Amino acid sequence: MEAFDRATRLILEALQQDARQSTQQLAERVGLSPTPVWRRIKELEERGVIRREVVLVDREKLGLSICVLANVSLVRHSEGAVEAFEAMVRASPEIIECQAITGEADYVIKVVAPDMKAYDQFLQAKVFKVAGVASVRSNVVLREVKYETALPVP
Repeated sequence: MEAFDRATRLILEALQQDARQSTQQLAERVGLSPTPVWRRIKELEERGVIRREVVLVDREKLGLSICVLANVSLVRHSEGAVEAFEAMVRASPEIIECQAITGEADYVIKVVAPDMKAYDQFLQAKVFKVAGVASVRSNVVLREVKYETALPVP
């Protein structure tokens, strides 16, 4: 874990809230001049602390009204199952998150779709086509209680 000074923590917190801020705006917020703020941002990018800048889009306004958390189990003895499954995950825009987990399942995936029919078609066309997928247990999200992308900065 990296330790950050106060100014760097403030820069990271501010950028996570709004990455479109100018260097001048960030400088005013953290109490530094623009040049040191710019240098810190470049250093954070070079070290991989800042991976990329993105825009958060409202999925429902795109017609993606269904969100599903699915636990996926693979057949343990199936050769290449992990590679095949992870390749399918990377190639599927419907899967917006995937974690390898401990417990009863091997993975949890977060899938968005317009409706349940589209989710079922996604399962049939992509997930169940992967050799080595033993089972999928789907949990439909009723409502998002908390959705944050900003990480706490130590």
